[in-house]
Amino acid sequence: MSDRPTRIVQGNMIGLEMPDIDRWSDRVVTVLGQNPGAFTGPGTNTYLVGTSRRPLLLDSGQGKAEYLPLLQQAMREECRAEGLSEIVLTHAHPDHIGGCPQIHAALGHVPVQKKPWPGMDGAAGNDLVAIDDGAVIETEGATLEAVYTPGHAQDHLCYWLREERALFTGDVVLGVGTTVIPEHGGDLLDYMNSLRRLLALEPSVIYPAHGPAIRDACGKIREYIAHRELREQQIVDLLAQGIGDVGEMVERMYADVPKFLHPAAGTSVRSHLRKLEREGRARRDGERWAATS
Repeated sequence: MSDRPTRIVQGNMIGLEMPDIDRWSDRVVTVLGQNPGAFTGPGTNTYLVGTSRRPLLLDSGQGKAEYLPLLQQAMREECRAEGLSEIVLTHAHPDHIGGCPQIHAALGHVPVQKKPWPGMDGAAGNDLVAIDDGAVIETEGATLEAVYTPGHAQDHLCYWLREERALFTGDVVLGVGTTVIPEHGGDLLDYMNSLRRLLALEPSVIYPAHGPAIRDACGKIREYIAHRELREQQIVDLLAQGIGDVGEMVERMYADVPKFLHPAAGTSVRSHLRKLEREGRARRDGERWAATS
């Protein structure tokens, strides 16, 4: 691997700072979920979308007490909003769906639209409206079209904002660094197909769930694809050398990454190995992996 770059996507979320409330366009205001961390960065981006006094909220945050006053401030000062029309969710991970009960309690019950994931949607309450690929959600000044993008989560929807040729990418594409492919509900082969589907839309801007807006949207998606292809080739090379232990792979591939991030890197390596297994290019023997002949 010494004659190749060790990574393509640079940087990570550690130490990244963003405003709690920020207007990103005439119809998009972001409010941070107040859940900072190594994997969430400054926190989960939630979005007030539309130009009416009842905008929709895209993703609800994690339910942190500090979030609700900021959401209400953004509604009042940025949108002159009297309330919300609905909540629209990218997927059921806790930092995206967990704020629904808090918002319902404070602002009243509104419909919650998402692709169902049985057993994971409890926080949406009884107001869940099932949607899927191609669903159109309209609010004054904005039209969203759901784009099914599994890989990070089996229920993941991105949303195409027609008026801006913009993409709300949830956790499929992040403003900084790369996303995790979890072992529960994640699938790298699906994820790569999702990236290629987003690229085919030729978006002008990406509004991610973590980190700043991405103005070179197609360039970022291509970078994500190339990064994953490089990681896969690194794993194939290691398997060819007879190195089949995930921990040893992580030590070699992620030498430039802080040690406390190595468990997450291990999750990424295993996701690549499962993809190779599905393709018949790798096989598992207990805790070790080997290339197929």
